[in-house]
Amino acid sequence: MADKPKIIETDQMVVRFSGDSGDGMQLAGTIFSTIAAILGNEISTFPDYPAEMRAPRGSLGGVSSYQVHVGKKVYTPGDSCDVLVAMNPAALKQNAKYLKKGGILVYDRDTFVDSELKKAKFETTDPFAEMGLDKTMQILPVPITESTKASLADTGMDAKSVARCRNIFTLGFIFWLLNRPIDRAIEMLRSKFGKKPEVLEANIKVITDGFNYGANTHASASTYRIESEVAQPGIYCDVKGNLATAYGLVAAAEKAGVRLFLGSYPITPATDILHELSKLKFLGVTTVQAEDEIAGICTAIGASFGGALAATSTSGPGLALKGEALGLAAMAELPLVVIDVMRGGPSTGLPTKTEQTDLLQACYGRNGESPVVVMAAKTPVDCFFSAYEASKIALEHNTPVVLLTDAFIANGSSSMLVPDVEKMPAINIPVAPESEKGAYKPYKRNPQTFVRWKAIPGTEGFTHRLGGLEKTESGAISTDPNVHQQQVDNRQAKIDYIANCIPALEVTGDTDADTLVVGWGGTYGHISAAVEECRAAGMKLAQTHFSYINPLPLNTAEVLRRYKKILVCELNNGQFAGLLRMKIDGLSVSQYNEVKGQPFQIASLVEAIKAL
Repeated sequence: MADKPKIIETDQMVVRFSGDSGDGMQLAGTIFSTIAAILGNEISTFPDYPAEMRAPRGSLGGVSSYQVHVGKKVYTPGDSCDVLVAMNPAALKQNAKYLKKGGILVYDRDTFVDSELKKAKFETTDPFAEMGLDKTMQILPVPITESTKASLADTGMDAKSVARCRNIFTLGFIFWLLNRPIDRAIEMLRSKFGKKPEVLEANIKVITDGFNYGANTHASASTYRIESEVAQPGIYCDVKGNLATAYGLVAAAEKAGVRLFLGSYPITPATDILHELSKLKFLGVTTVQAEDEIAGICTAIGASFGGALAATSTSGPGLALKGEALGLAAMAELPLVVIDVMRGGPSTGLPTKTEQTDLLQACYGRNGESPVVVMAAKTPVDCFFSAYEASKIALEHNTPVVLLTDAFIANGSSSMLVPDVEKMPAINIPVAPESEKGAYKPYKRNPQTFVRWKAIPGTEGFTHRLGGLEKTESGAISTDPNVHQQQVDNRQAKIDYIANCIPALEVTGDTDADTLVVGWGGTYGHISAAVEECRAAGMKLAQTHFSYINPLPLNTAEVLRRYKKILVCELNNGQFAGLLRMKIDGLSVSQYNEVKGQPFQIASLVEAIKAL
């Protein structure tokens, strides 16, 4: 009798699923990460799509991957993986560099034939030696293709449909390897394929057979059990950043008691926000898929004028096109949430990759003095709270708010405790009081906050007009230079005052450190992991991370001036570092910058911190 595999307990595990674009790696990774979230693991995911449109099957350009980090104290998807799944030689060649020393390689031995090796540009018939894979690694050949065919031989499915199930067989094997309960995965399959009973039964059979293959053959000398933290009671889900953003907008509209309107034009990687909100008509959500980016934002401006919580979603090229209309919303002083899911640029750039290169465009990419609020979400879960807060600021201060996310956190996912909307901060819209009836002036302002009173068109006694031409307090068009100066000053003062309404900048780490590591937006997890690693090695470090870019938190200058050395880390050539130098006189900062279309590597950040 074969020895029973040893079960190794671990706090963390990183699994990377890789294969051809049609191999279903994103689905396999999503199911795996969702089950981990349900089981109480912290998770962080990184879907990495090819930029090519359906490159030839088996080619290097067509490889898709999905990396999942599960366990305790999970900040990032991980620099490297403990388990690599390679569905074909091209996947191995593109992803072997991510496999840790002593890690596990699971590959479909049925695809490692001469023809596929040649497609992947291997020069020998031994790809493992050619890749220089460490001898400490566990290499597990699994007959995925043939086993899937055998599993579904009696179903009557055609060969193409059978091939589509290879990812689910593989997922079953990984569930066995990592001691994951397969019944939860079957529940997810029922939810996804419930309306297609034949497909559902095939997937249930094949995932069960994949699990049993590992159990019956004892394919590994050891299996793994991933420990969970003791979770706070509540409902947990695996949420991607775009989905969290969509529901943050919904929650804000519910809390404010207004309708939600989204006017958008599809653009990668922001389109999922439009897709998700279009499903929510039963919650009073209205969506318009406009004919272009300009129409998208203009429909939203119209909805805002009519009293809705109005939003538009886009990426960098779309934000450029929306610039003039965004200036109109700033001048008309209408609430508007603009979500920019940043991607690689310039121009069309790298549509499926991530960067932080739209920061200065968000702050200043309009003609004239047209200040708007700029925020940045830190994690997929934080996208929910950031969208809610962006909506609150927009509605309460009658201003456009640009919320920056990025492709990494928009497509990545984290484990989220579903919040109680009843406990979310109140949203108080500054509606013109009844005492203004008959004498309403659309640009009459609160003398403290500089926020103008808002009136819904059609309300008796509150007739008014807004637009892109400068106006007096009463709404009359004016070319008086003094009126323009005053209104420019008022609009800036309104944005400046918002610094009083946002949280102070927080610092974590060593209180006696003289070095501060600074980041903003979606780099939070990688920077936090790097700082923690450096501190564990004995370095004195402090860390702060910005979610509010314009205006900056009130205590920003006071905090930054405490430190002798400041390292600003960002996925651009230094936009936020330059902004800090401009805003804080005499501030000296060092920079660590990458523009590779990929998230930071923790190891690279550690080296940059050590060098400083």
